[in-house]
Amino acid sequence: QVQLVESGGGLVQAGGSLRLSCAASGRTLSNYVIGWFRQAPGKEREIVAGITRSGSTTYYIDSVKGRFTISRDNGKNTVFLQMNSLKPEDTAVYFCAADLMYMVRTTAGSYDYWGQGTQVTVSS
Repeated sequence: QVQLVESGGGLVQAGGSLRLSCAASGRTLSNYVIGWFRQAPGKEREIVAGITRSGSTTYYIDSVKGRFTISRDNGKNTVFLQMNSLKPEDTAVYFCAADLMYMVRTTAGSYDYWGQGTQVTVSS
């Protein structure tokens, strides 16, 4: 079993940047596909970005393409989400999740392990 801990959230003005980290313990992170999800109040949890085990393939939802970058450092057991040009609609709790499969899956129910989440608030 892998434990995930997110960090790096906070309050930022529109147009600003944040870098989220997802640190793993208990198991080697390279065994898992990692997805970053977000959930805004009253909305369903949605995937924002995903990355395969080796980092060779990434996935982004359309609304963050060109602004967010997902990456991983398997040696440090950490996955990152660099978020630039942030918009108020990016405000949400952001979660990282681990999946034992080999491809990035976009549904939250496909993921086996979850972190506790980190709040991102973008002011206008």
